[in-house]
Amino acid sequence: MKCSLMALCLLAFSTVRGQPGGMEAGGYVKSLTSRISNEGEAPHYDHLLHARLNTKWFPADDLSGALELRLRWYYGASVEQVPDFARQLGHDAGFGRLGAVLWETEQSVGYGEVDRLYVNWTPGRWQATVGRQRIAWGTNLVWNPIDVFNPFSVLDFDYEERPAADAVRVQYYTGEISKIELAVKPGNRTVKSITAAQWTSNEWDYDFHFLGGRRGNTWLAGTGWAGDIMGGGFRGEALVSEVPDELRLPESGRVMVSAALSVDYTFPSSFYIHAEALHNSQGVTENAALARPRAEMLGLLSPARWSLYQEFSYDVTPLVRAGGFTIYNPDDHSVVLSPSATWSIITNLDLTLLALLFSGAPLTEYGGLGTITYLRLKWSF
Repeated sequence: MKCSLMALCLLAFSTVRGQPGGMEAGGYVKSLTSRISNEGEAPHYDHLLHARLNTKWFPADDLSGALELRLRWYYGASVEQVPDFARQLGHDAGFGRLGAVLWETEQSVGYGEVDRLYVNWTPGRWQATVGRQRIAWGTNLVWNPIDVFNPFSVLDFDYEERPAADAVRVQYYTGEISKIELAVKPGNRTVKSITAAQWTSNEWDYDFHFLGGRRGNTWLAGTGWAGDIMGGGFRGEALVSEVPDELRLPESGRVMVSAALSVDYTFPSSFYIHAEALHNSQGVTENAALARPRAEMLGLLSPARWSLYQEFSYDVTPLVRAGGFTIYNPDDHSVVLSPSATWSIITNLDLTLLALLFSGAPLTEYGGLGTITYLRLKWSF
């Protein structure tokens, strides 16, 4: 069924390619090698070859369509050691996974999927988008509590496009930089339905966002802003929502609050500094590792009560940029440190070395996760 659905999408798009109208195509090919080590265990290695094709079609001035495909080839220890590894691939954006296992052996798995598939209509001040799309309602750079449709983790650094949602989105532009929008994401047995509206306006050189709606059987409301202070970025978000009955703990209330504050600044020398703080009223102060499943079901970006983020980066040469970030849990004192360096070898060809260094006591948020080192070569076209 999944193979047939994917083939039907490709056939439909190949049909419209032959019709009058402009086309755009691009993408990349990446090779990602990782070394995973834990104390007392021998390190193991994984390899991922990831190709992406992004296409857009413009049959008329106010009509466009998009089809974006991912093809991933996994090889190494994870395929060998993780039970049902191939069954865990793909993203359910609302109506299931638009993908299929292309091949599967004891050491290798190939997986292809439709990551974006939508039609966009823009008559006048209106814009309507139907299909698998990215709905990004956040203002912060790391933690976006008001991004109720597509929350993501900053640790998933290799997925630049971020998850999509199967949804209908209608926007009406009341001005050049103000709009009202409504988005509906139907659900199935594994994905909650979401219906939400947002008003975006600009005052005093700040963008303000106000939203409200329902996620499953619970209500939600939020706000966010983005602007600057003395040339530095200043952003914030807050989401207030109802705790579902099945996830409510005896000591917790019926309402939860998730809020994040972000500041960043780039100096003339190219030195960049960025800090964020996240607070979850339903987050825990101990045994955060055990609280992850409940946090995911609540839509929280972290199981912790508090999270602190700090990032620095600098252009060592015009072709080499080095930096790193750290996330610290002040309650259980666990931490993840991620140094990185990227070298632009030639135009559209980049080499990145990155590590995730986890530290903490057992059952803390980042304890027992070891060290992961990545080497990535990316060619864009």
